[in-house]
Amino acid sequence: MGLFDRFKRQEEQPKKMFKRSYAAASTSRLFADFATTDRSADAELRPAIKILRARSRELVRNNEYARRYVNLMKNNIVGDRGFTTQCKAMNSAGTLDSVGNDLVEKAFRTWGKIQNCTVSGNMTWVDVQKLVIESVVRDGEAFIIVHRSSKFHDSISLEFVEPDRVDEDYNDTYNGNRVRMGVEFDEFRRPVAYHMLVNHPNDMEYTALSSSRKRTRIPADRVIHVYQQTRTGMSRGEPWMTPVMHGLKQLDGFRVAAVINARVGASKMGFFTSPDGDGFMADDMDNNVPIMEAEPASFHQLPAGVSFQSFDPQYPNGEFDSFNKAMLKGIASGLGVSYTALTNDLEATSYSSIRQGALDERDQYKNLQSFFIDHFVRVVFERWLSAAMEVNSFGIPVARFDKFAEATEFRGRSWSWVDPVKEMNAAVTGLKSGVLSLQDVAAQFGKDAEELLSQIQRDKTLMDQFDVQYALEPYGANFTPVPPEGYTDGEE
Repeated sequence: MGLFDRFKRQEEQPKKMFKRSYAAASTSRLFADFATTDRSADAELRPAIKILRARSRELVRNNEYARRYVNLMKNNIVGDRGFTTQCKAMNSAGTLDSVGNDLVEKAFRTWGKIQNCTVSGNMTWVDVQKLVIESVVRDGEAFIIVHRSSKFHDSISLEFVEPDRVDEDYNDTYNGNRVRMGVEFDEFRRPVAYHMLVNHPNDMEYTALSSSRKRTRIPADRVIHVYQQTRTGMSRGEPWMTPVMHGLKQLDGFRVAAVINARVGASKMGFFTSPDGDGFMADDMDNNVPIMEAEPASFHQLPAGVSFQSFDPQYPNGEFDSFNKAMLKGIASGLGVSYTALTNDLEATSYSSIRQGALDERDQYKNLQSFFIDHFVRVVFERWLSAAMEVNSFGIPVARFDKFAEATEFRGRSWSWVDPVKEMNAAVTGLKSGVLSLQDVAAQFGKDAEELLSQIQRDKTLMDQFDVQYALEPYGANFTPVPPEGYTDGEE
């Protein structure tokens, strides 16, 4: 019996409740609306990519903060001059090949002029960079076809293709390769080709419906696909404003409602009421409702039995501004920019706070500049360099391609500081103490040390030509000048 009693006691013991290790994985009613998914990146993006792209475009067209964000990206990533090209190839003596470097830089600047770098002939190289940034920010990606032909300058030119033309509805196999949203991959997920529609699928006014879905296959070595891959196996890009689209749209609706409410409150003064609905002499009728017009500083006597009920809506009230700011701060955080930059609101800002915000924001821009250089600027430059050398455009043979391609650097725009005097003094102190080099300081202004020294030398040569004394000699703070012969300081 003792054995059976032991089994009985074990059965009567209450079962231990399972406790989740992660509170965020809870499935209680408080998390019922917390959507979860374990689908791949492409599986999530495929049904939403058209909607996300269309909504992002609508916000950029009609929402001032979305438009401001796109302009911030263009102004701070590309800037007014675009990315500068600096060739630093060395010759056999171990010194800079100044002649060859100058030839490459000059030829690339010539190709970047209007009529040369795009097949349409209406964009400069700086325009191209800005359009790529806007497309990536707004649409999530940019597609550029590289054309090679003798009719183009240096036998190469670029053509922009809107992401809508890369058929995201085409998901199949092609010659044993897998096609995902119009992008054909090999077994290692390396792009092999892009399946593009001949015309824009919604260019209804200018394209016949029968030809709107015709596709053409373009090899991947002719296409530059620029997008940020946020998950492994992501075949297409998503708009950068995706996390804040909902907030921007809801805030826009909130502000529109507040404006309408204010207009209504400013238009309506009140209502006349009477027990039987009669006794009110109106000036006009609106949908069978009597209306009396009122002028400022005027008083009216009401008929017997008629009373006045004022209409004075209190919204928008004092809470509107604080709520609007709170929403915009969250949106700015989601976009990776400062609230001050997004809204141009400099109220209650100080030097220290705005400087800290600017430094954090500029780190973001520097990261994006590096991304843009690696995924677009350098790619275009190397393809141009190869094409130009093949046709002997500037006298350097294609056998020297590696020498100049590997030694070329690209620099994005720089930023002026909140307090230039303090920052410049800090740079001088860093140079004197040896913790900064001339290249470090020049890079802060978007320049190269070689470029800076060359410019100083040209300035000195020009001043000698016009017999102008150069009073601001750089790097001479510790230099003791030698007085000219016969000079006296006034003492005997």
